Amino acid sequence: MSQDAEKYIAAKRMIDGAKRIIISGHLSPDGDSLGSMIALAKMLSGPEREAVASADVNSLGKLAFLDGVEKILPVRKAKHQKFDLMIAVDCGGADRMPPELRPFAEKLPKICIDHHVTNDGTFGDVQIVDPSASSAGEIVWRFAKFHGYKLDREIAEALWVALVTDTGRFAYDSTRAATLRAAGDLLRHGVRTSLINDIIYGTFARRAIELKKRAWRSLKIWKNRKVAEVSLTRDDFRAVRGTKADAEDIIEIPRSVLKNEIAIFLYQIPDRTKETRLSIRTRGDLDATVIAAKFGGGGHRNAAGCTIKANMPTAKRRVRAAIKEFLKAQCKKTMRIPLSEVLP
Repeated sequence: MSQDAEKYIAAKRMIDGAKRIIISGHLSPDGDSLGSMIALAKMLSGPEREAVASADVNSLGKLAFLDGVEKILPVRKAKHQKFDLMIAVDCGGADRMPPELRPFAEKLPKICIDHHVTNDGTFGDVQIVDPSASSAGEIVWRFAKFHGYKLDREIAEALWVALVTDTGRFAYDSTRAATLRAAGDLLRHGVRTSLINDIIYGTFARRAIELKKRAWRSLKIWKNRKVAEVSLTRDDFRAVRGTKADAEDIIEIPRSVLKNEIAIFLYQIPDRTKETRLSIRTRGDLDATVIAAKFGGGGHRNAAGCTIKANMPTAKRRVRAAIKEFLKAQCKKTMRIPLSEVLP
């Protein structure tokens, strides 16, 4: 029996022994986190068991169109309820969850379903972690097929959103043959691909467009176009009444610069902290997690992020210094290659 199969069986045993399950993703859930949560909640609920996804419903943005969102338990209400099992998806630690749900992570038995390369495998009594998977949604699909859970359009569309958002509509290197097999199976259940594409990628609220305009004005390109950055301050968000969800694809602005290898987006959501958040995208062999790790963050090889406990000017200086140091180290690695390996 494979190690994956053993973990799937162990997770199913925990699920079968539970009466009430709470499912959490990370803070400000993206398409992968939210889609996986919704799919699991419906798959696992039945006459003998209740499974509920919990999230900050005010942070969902355009993803709120998904069927199943109306059943999400707001985090502020979840803390007053009782559960006997927690499932964390697309999230490798309690510190990545909404604060209201962290007490459950500390007290309850846990299953962790994740695909981040920076997940150290210590969170959860059963860890179903596969960094080679395109998304947590792909792992949830595998789990469903392994145990014979019945899929319907609501579940399939939630998992479709998980797949398309984390693979850049199947364009990123994380897309594998197994990813497309999962996508092909989901299509059999009536996924409305054109509608979903229009909602997520083809239409934008005015406040999201206004944030993009402000981000474009902040664009800075350096290191011979290898590095491009944009930023949004709290004042930018307040001026247009924007939310984190409205800025979801702003990282694509610096990433679209010709010859770009490292794209960064620094932003501060309107709150009382002095924190600055950082999204990083890289191309080729440049590992975004190396940069994110310097600030306690993580993610994937070409897509990572972190939170920096500093104001915007300080955060920018620290990030720029970290990138310069990172590129210098990369240059040294290249220089170490023996001439015999590069000369004909």
